[in-house]
Amino acid sequence: MKHILIRLCFCLLALSCDNSEKVDPNQPIASQAYQSNSYDDLVKLFKQWRNFETPPLRDKAPDYTKATFEKRWPQFKDLQQQLKAIDTTSWAVDKKVDWMIVWAEMNGYDFNYHILKPWERDPAFYKNIWTYKSDVPAHEGPTNHATTELWTYTFPLSSDERERFLHELQVIPPLYKQAKQNLTGNAKDLWITGIRDIKEQRGVLNDLKSKPELQNDSEILAVIDTAITATTAFVNWLESESKTKTGPSGIGKDHYTWYLQNVHLVPLTWENEVTILKRELARAWTALKLEEHRNRNLPKLEDANSPEAYDKMANEAAASLINFLDKQDIVTVKPYFEPALREHLGEYVPKAERNFFVIGEHYDPRPLYSHFYHWFELARMENEPHPSEIRKGPLLYNIFDSRNEGTATAVEELFMQAGLYDDSPRTKEIVYIMIAQRAARGLGSLYAHANIMTMEEAGGIHSEYTPRGWMKTEKELLIFEQHLYLRQPGYGTSYITGKYLLESALADYAQQQESVGQDFKVKDFFDALNSIGNIPISLGHWQMTGRDRHLETIKNQSSD
Repeated sequence: MKHILIRLCFCLLALSCDNSEKVDPNQPIASQAYQSNSYDDLVKLFKQWRNFETPPLRDKAPDYTKATFEKRWPQFKDLQQQLKAIDTTSWAVDKKVDWMIVWAEMNGYDFNYHILKPWERDPAFYKNIWTYKSDVPAHEGPTNHATTELWTYTFPLSSDERERFLHELQVIPPLYKQAKQNLTGNAKDLWITGIRDIKEQRGVLNDLKSKPELQNDSEILAVIDTAITATTAFVNWLESESKTKTGPSGIGKDHYTWYLQNVHLVPLTWENEVTILKRELARAWTALKLEEHRNRNLPKLEDANSPEAYDKMANEAAASLINFLDKQDIVTVKPYFEPALREHLGEYVPKAERNFFVIGEHYDPRPLYSHFYHWFELARMENEPHPSEIRKGPLLYNIFDSRNEGTATAVEELFMQAGLYDDSPRTKEIVYIMIAQRAARGLGSLYAHANIMTMEEAGGIHSEYTPRGWMKTEKELLIFEQHLYLRQPGYGTSYITGKYLLESALADYAQQQESVGQDFKVKDFFDALNSIGNIPISLGHWQMTGRDRHLETIKNQSSD
């Protein structure tokens, strides 16, 4: 694959031109020269890039055909050259960080085009209907550009919503017709497991048909029937083709490392991540066993055994967490924090039906609610959007994973260490179980991407090395997680490696404070982290401290 690997060097070769000239992203500019040192030009280029990244339509569906990608490739290279020609030497760090974000996104497009190719290798890429809002800025994993976000609709539908609903559902038949042409890959695990996602969509469509609010709308019912027919035909085709699929689904160690460093801006290699996750897995198991020993004479935690008991515990846990964050000066608690958390308190689930997260949630929800820092971050995007146009919305290609999943995982333990469970020592055991689970599942995903293991074998590590057998109670979560991590390189490890990078940033920030005689304040750190937006931790580290030595790995391994 021919990548453009750009050094993290901001004194870039400049080409000469009149930088006031407007460039149409749909027209090649290879013969034009371009030079700028203006941040405003970066913002303009970002908008052009995002406009380009959305594919054109083919029969009213996004066009992912090979011919269209090849036709548009020169336009992409022109945009990339424009970015390279922007000289950021005199810019402040926050603006250099914005340049890096655009650079990473363009690398993501390059990587998808050459290596990941979800439209060719990954049937789940064509899942259209989503029933829930993601707890991170965008859907996890590669997602097509024409999704129906069912959770955004209120039934009965308003006139405008009805038109939007019809338009979105009508995309399904032409998209699935195109998918049968596009899906030429041989990734066995991705193919077979992806069928499950499309079958689930068919179930959602069937449920939609029975909605009382739609029973008198013959036009919508007809469109749903057409979508069901197209989805069923797609499932049947996928199942028939699955018999011929024999190839690996992982992208290999070298591609994985390139992707980590040049797209997600994680300054690690595949081998580094294996080491970190093995270390964290061992540390979590050791800490858990010592906590169990320490607590051996304390009564065991009792799980909520009724809806009423669960609701009481959940309400008390939410109040406890918010009060702790506020009174202990952990972070500035905004008015939207508690409402955002209370929308996701969960509900009672019978013991036999509980998956990993629900098991812990029924003993003490606070470890999981700490991870729900996610919802504070999404509420902040809505209530206090970042002033930078480049950081205001979700970054593409899940580039936010080290920041959002890493922070959410890190605070589970950081809040514990700051005293959240002083009233319930045994809850600390849940925190270490959660860390061990995330380390085990991430380790499995690394071996799957290196094609050392199949997805099922990676799931075996995930299941066997999660303490107390909590990953053996409900298999759907295991399949969902390992499938996602195979689809989206780096996501399965981002919980632990993002935690590692956040702790590194905190340590550097604290050392910097101490070196100038200032007291480290947890609240200042988290407020600074929140203020920079949902960007990779490596960039946040740089902006918060002014230090970029942790990015040396990327600089040294990138070349033209």
